[in-house]
Amino acid sequence: MKPASRVARAADRALELTVVGSFSRLGFAARRALFGWDTEREPDLSGRIVVVTGATGGLGLAAAHLLARRGARLCLMGRDAARTVAARKSILDAEPRASVETFVADLASFDAVRSAAAELTASVRHIDALIHNAGALVHEFRRTDDNLELTAQVHVVAPFLLTSLLLPLLRESGEARVISVSSGGMYTQRLDLGALDAPPASFDGVRAYANAKRAQVVMNEQWSHHAAGRGIVFHAMHPGWADTPGVQVSLPGFRRVMRPLLRSPEQGADTMAWLAGAPEALESNGAFWLDRQRRPTSVLPWTRTPEADGERLWDWCVDRSGSRAAIEAS
Repeated sequence: MKPASRVARAADRALELTVVGSFSRLGFAARRALFGWDTEREPDLSGRIVVVTGATGGLGLAAAHLLARRGARLCLMGRDAARTVAARKSILDAEPRASVETFVADLASFDAVRSAAAELTASVRHIDALIHNAGALVHEFRRTDDNLELTAQVHVVAPFLLTSLLLPLLRESGEARVISVSSGGMYTQRLDLGALDAPPASFDGVRAYANAKRAQVVMNEQWSHHAAGRGIVFHAMHPGWADTPGVQVSLPGFRRVMRPLLRSPEQGADTMAWLAGAPEALESNGAFWLDRQRRPTSVLPWTRTPEADGERLWDWCVDRSGSRAAIEAS
């Protein structure tokens, strides 16, 4: 990426302060012009193996299309076999020479995650990028068979388990990236580990989602410390406000009001696909991104996470996922 001019950086900072302008399609278009993305050659991902969870629609499918266009060998992971096969077909229809494999795993089941990780290990010799995109915003409390609240398991503990199990394959790459797709909604939320572990009786799905997204960002930082020196970098990003099936179903009121300003799924997926191949991603670790630029993880002082709370979250994920042995072995 070319060095940004002082004017471009100043305009970007001003845009970020507006929130609506930053997160909407307006922000994406402005930064695309400010930083000259269209004049740059996109990273060539030929020969690189990229795993994408939640790849059957929305941001995940859009990212998969972008990655296939750049030559990546794709491993698509979805909870529904038929939809995962359909996603593969849509990519091959657009990119007939693409290499696309499918794996079925419902992140609401640790057994399914372990099974998918075993299949991946048998299928590939290394992984160059692992994109944690799968997610769910639910409005009713649901406890999984693993005895965790659904939102916390799908967004936080299951991705932790999958990363732990795939560490040997990621290390084989030599310069692997693990990318977590968070949400701008986490900016309003301080990490509440107690609510992740035992949600209150008056369950609020939007708040649980924001808390899980905050936890993803904290865990991204924790991974960058705990896996330092293993040839893997960890990054989190948020896509801005994108018009995805998840938003349409879970936040219909928000979509109704904001629809003219919502990003397309491809615009929302741009940074995750960019992080999967851009050399800039290897120059830092544990960072948080929007529109190909590093961003602060907290803008409100009371939402900052003390280091001790981050370590407690790490220990909680190790305990709930039962992945200590996998981490220590790698």
